Amino acid sequence: MDLNLDTLKREILEYLESSGLAVFHGHPGGLDSHGMVLWDVERRPDYQTFLEVAAKCEARLIVFAAREFGSSDVDDLLNQLEGLDIDRDEKRDFEKRLRAMRRYEGVTCSLELAFDYHSRLYVYQMQPDWYDEFLSVEDEIVSLLSDAEDADDDEPLGGYFSKN
Repeated sequence: MDLNLDTLKREILEYLESSGLAVFHGHPGGLDSHGMVLWDVERRPDYQTFLEVAAKCEARLIVFAAREFGSSDVDDLLNQLEGLDIDRDEKRDFEKRLRAMRRYEGVTCSLELAFDYHSRLYVYQMQPDWYDEFLSVEDEIVSLLSDAEDADDDEPLGGYFSKN
């Protein structure tokens, strides 16, 4: 779902301010846990419905986190790409896809709302399609890096000595 999370972020913060709920501003991505239950944002994207559930559960504290996409996100992957021994065309494709992401620098790429109920964390998480694409590229590059490291581990003594 490609939507403007900057607008949604402002709307959610205004709604929370008027709701009387305490808002804890958390770190984006800091909600990952085993006791986490994700809200179905595909079929029920309305954050107000999520917050109504929190109110019915008598939650008084809502964790709110937002993340902005930064130039370092793209730069880090481009740097990792430099160290990979991959086909030139494949490398160009990665570079093209990553450079296209630069237009989103400074844009909110992830929103998270959460509340605790009986030791479970109930989470509303929203991110646009373009950020899902970025994460997909990141996963591909990390996988290639992992494969390259595994190949290096197969070398005797880590590949530091000549096989002559």
